[in-house]
Amino acid sequence: MNPVDRRTLIGPTLSLFASTSTLLCCALPALLITLGAGALMAGLTATFPGIMWLSANKGPLFIASGLLLGLSAFMQWQARNAPCPVDPEQAAACMRLRALSRRLLGISVGVYATGVFFAYLWPMIYL
Repeated sequence: MNPVDRRTLIGPTLSLFASTSTLLCCALPALLITLGAGALMAGLTATFPGIMWLSANKGPLFIASGLLLGLSAFMQWQARNAPCPVDPEQAAACMRLRALSRRLLGISVGVYATGVFFAYLWPMIYL
């Protein structure tokens, strides 16, 4: 039995991590400050100074994340009609992996959209 080709998960997984970093840079601080947890935010930035670096470089971060999301969506669209193995067990695994990739990509897009809202739209609306 051949192992399932997990290369189809690389793009969605990378885009999930990239979009999560946009969430950490912009949505988390906005949420904590809105809830009145400024001291918690100060403690987090003291413990994890990388959060401040992400916030300072949010433009390149959002561009890189958007490019990764676009590349992942293109790779998924390109492989949408790729054949699965003939073996029923491997074919079922192939279809499950495709569904998992679609879900990961959808979650990534949702996380990215949340980050865009808090980084760019929230300040225009509430400031």
